[in-house]
Amino acid sequence: MDPTAPNSGGGAAADATGPTNTTVTLPPLTLRDVPRLPSALASPSPSPVVPNPISRHPYFHPPSTFYISPGDVSLRHAFFDLASASPSPLLAYRRAGPRGDLAVDPARARAALVTCGGLCPGLNTVLRELVVGLHELYGVRDVFGVAAGYRGFYGGDEDHVRLEPAAADDWHKKGGTVLKTTRGGFDLGKIVDGIVSRGYTQVYAIGGDGTMRGAVAIFQEFKRRGLNISITGIPKTVDNDIGIIDRSFGFQTAVEIAQQAIDAAHVEAVSAVNGIGLVKLMGRSTGHIALHATLSSRDVDCCLIPEVDFCLEGKGGLFEFLYERIKKKGHAVVVVAEGAGQELIHRTDDQKREQDESGNIVFLDVGPWLKSELGRWWKREHPDELFTVKYIDPTYMIRAVPANATDNLYCTLLAHSAIHGIMAGFTGFVPGPINGTYSYIPLEDIAVAKNPVDVNDHKWAWVRSVTNQPDFLMSQA
Repeated sequence: MDPTAPNSGGGAAADATGPTNTTVTLPPLTLRDVPRLPSALASPSPSPVVPNPISRHPYFHPPSTFYISPGDVSLRHAFFDLASASPSPLLAYRRAGPRGDLAVDPARARAALVTCGGLCPGLNTVLRELVVGLHELYGVRDVFGVAAGYRGFYGGDEDHVRLEPAAADDWHKKGGTVLKTTRGGFDLGKIVDGIVSRGYTQVYAIGGDGTMRGAVAIFQEFKRRGLNISITGIPKTVDNDIGIIDRSFGFQTAVEIAQQAIDAAHVEAVSAVNGIGLVKLMGRSTGHIALHATLSSRDVDCCLIPEVDFCLEGKGGLFEFLYERIKKKGHAVVVVAEGAGQELIHRTDDQKREQDESGNIVFLDVGPWLKSELGRWWKREHPDELFTVKYIDPTYMIRAVPANATDNLYCTLLAHSAIHGIMAGFTGFVPGPINGTYSYIPLEDIAVAKNPVDVNDHKWAWVRSVTNQPDFLMSQA
């Protein structure tokens, strides 16, 4: 039986030729809640610790609907199969936003802001909005920037800089991070000792999956020691490879700048005899930037991502496809994500074991490798024909630019959501949009959640329809 079929309304046949109302029963709902500070759980009284100072703002008077209700939740999935015989329970998260009653006294708060890992558009916007939001929304006067990533917590006084709104005024217009950043240096005992010794009561950690894993460890150490210190992670990754949330900040800016690199590669390819424009884009484990840039461009002939294996030689391989495309159009444009084709590149035993400071396997550079393979193939198969490969790697251009308008807005909402959650007494959480609704997700969930490209989804089908590239299955058979 179709549970979405129109109700008959007491025996009379429903008229399905127009809009109808159908009552259905949804599966049970499971709330995946975030932890709270020990002090927020200690009081047996439901009375507020302190009223939200936003209510006393001299210029802004929040309406009755401004504050988030304790019962407000957002659903993990926005669509359901009501016809399923055994539907999965619905997963919900606590909705992000300001609370009318605070579990933290802003006058006693001492906040530490830290950026870790690689650069990403929007880092300075998040920092600016944290500084301004803490000062202007909640009246927190002790806000410090911790330089050099996690290792800055056990660094000298020069690594702990007091931050004021006036100094942060134009940070959103700048690329990079004003706090400096590093990878590695994660010594849990020293970090927590440094946080305690400097009297920090709030930690805002901005970074990628490695930073989130570090924040989980710090949260657990706070809990083990019985410390009344809160921590939140603000997920940053240009690759958009963090799961659960809709996207990570900096991603849309990255796609926009990647588009410029593809445009340049297209011009180079068109202007050459038998020209190929080759662009390598960021994406260690996921191909979201390459996918979205390809869809935006319409000039790309082949998009190679880590989620889809490809081959060079043989029937249905990349070389055969590119030769046919060059013969038809006179040129071709190839976009490759940095994590694509790693299994095709020869590695020494030492290279197989090599890791970076964050513990990631060091990838070999697929761009120059593919350019070299293309040159060897053409020289071998078509020695009497002209051929040119123009290779573009915009990685550091993409990382270093300021956030665009969309990412600037997104960074502001993330920062404010983080502050609101901390002030409400939550800890060990990440703010982020789920189906467009800002929510609080446990740090430990975000630290392990992945976001690969779903090659069975419509977006990858759109890429295939735009490029008409092969699926590479024939040559793998």
